[in-house]
Amino acid sequence: MKKVLIGTMMSLLVAFSVACSSEEAGGEAEGNENGETITFGVTPWTSTVPPTEIASLILQDMGYEVEQTSADVGSVFVGLSRGDLDVFMDSWFPMHENYMSQYEDTINDTAVSYPEAETGWTVPTYMEDIDSIEDLKGNEDLFNNEMYGIEEGASATGESNDLIDAYDLDMTQVASSEGGMLSQAMRQMNQEEPVVFYGWRPHTMFNEHDLKVLSNEEGFFESSSVHVLTNHELKDNAPDAYEFLSNWSISIDEVEKMIVKIEEDNEDPEDVAREWIDNNQDKVEEMIGE
Repeated sequence: MKKVLIGTMMSLLVAFSVACSSEEAGGEAEGNENGETITFGVTPWTSTVPPTEIASLILQDMGYEVEQTSADVGSVFVGLSRGDLDVFMDSWFPMHENYMSQYEDTINDTAVSYPEAETGWTVPTYMEDIDSIEDLKGNEDLFNNEMYGIEEGASATGESNDLIDAYDLDMTQVASSEGGMLSQAMRQMNQEEPVVFYGWRPHTMFNEHDLKVLSNEEGFFESSSVHVLTNHELKDNAPDAYEFLSNWSISIDEVEKMIVKIEEDNEDPEDVAREWIDNNQDKVEEMIGE
């Protein structure tokens, strides 16, 4: 009798487990119609957030599971090349061409988000006599012989060091996070002191302060275009997702407005992205091919 009871209980337990597994599997299928998880690489730049959030929500609406992985730009390229990451929404060209040349066999240059993104060494406009990198020569001491840049390993950081060498400037780049760099620059700008740092659009820095990007005759920091990258496998694994991403575009002004809402108004990035989607349904339908 004891053996019968044990056998009956085990049968019921197995049946219950199978039922639960079937129910969970059915729930996952209902929530993920395409059966595919798409992973975005997210760099620690404010410009990366709005397009990543918008694309993530649209892909979720298409039935995909979406994950976001934070990493520096070098790690993002490695992740794309290995297939650990599927999408990067914020690659700057020609700045990132050195990475693409390394991984061109495993990464697709899929779409252009927006062209003509201004980037380079930046000063406040109250520095009326400093308009170009050439104007810094002989005036390095005004800046305590320091220029503020973003994190080590970023292409912009390397290009800034090359610029210092090319112009034989008596300056040292102080590399930090985006937030750390801007905090230092803003402290000096609030006192109207001389400061030079790495700036780019789209970014709230150009809304909060009167700034100018310094010109240079050596061709450093050419005007950039921002691209969407995908790993080679995505086109076959998720063709409709790839089609959507290949049709992706957004204006630099729209991205900058969303950055202001997120960074200055403390609005939730997902809410800001959803608002953009709701207000741009025609464009969304065009991008997903409807």
